[in-house]
Amino acid sequence: MQVIPTEIEGVLVLEPKVFGDARGFFMESFNQQAFDAAVGAPVNFVQDNHSRSARGVLRGLHFQTGEHAQGKLVRVVRGRVFDVAVDIRRGSPTFGRWVGVELSEDNHRQLWVPPGLAHGFLVTSDSADFLYKTTAYYAPQAEGAVRWDDPELAIAWPLDALGGAAPSLSAKDAAAPPLAALNAAA
Repeated sequence: MQVIPTEIEGVLVLEPKVFGDARGFFMESFNQQAFDAAVGAPVNFVQDNHSRSARGVLRGLHFQTGEHAQGKLVRVVRGRVFDVAVDIRRGSPTFGRWVGVELSEDNHRQLWVPPGLAHGFLVTSDSADFLYKTTAYYAPQAEGAVRWDDPELAIAWPLDALGGAAPSLSAKDAAAPPLAALNAAA
């Protein structure tokens, strides 16, 4: 596995070794020892999730707080998404910065989003199956969100891939506050 650091401390792009021929391919999608070595510490995953979304669906930017903060190891097994992690760790030198990477069934990339970051993705293919492991269980009382189009973040979402359509959001994501509101609540 190739480990590619990003501009945000702890956020890593992981590229597994893929062995393919005319019959298909094989890859080791997760190996605890290799993953722990890549992130530099033991990580305990407690939940696996799978979502399927249509073109133009934008999910995020989500996070959980306190003892329920989640690290996420994310990947796409069908389709293509633009995946984003935003540093919302108070006191971090990269607070308010974001990293975006294309995850697809073709590139087999994974993204490690450590606890303390907000996460979201935009589906740029006809549909996408998105799989992710979490380090904490879902806790609705601890969930939060940051507005996907917050001008302070200035995320360069590839909206041109939607052919002029607006992203499709849940009501909760459409009502998410900007980062400044998160700061004010501290």
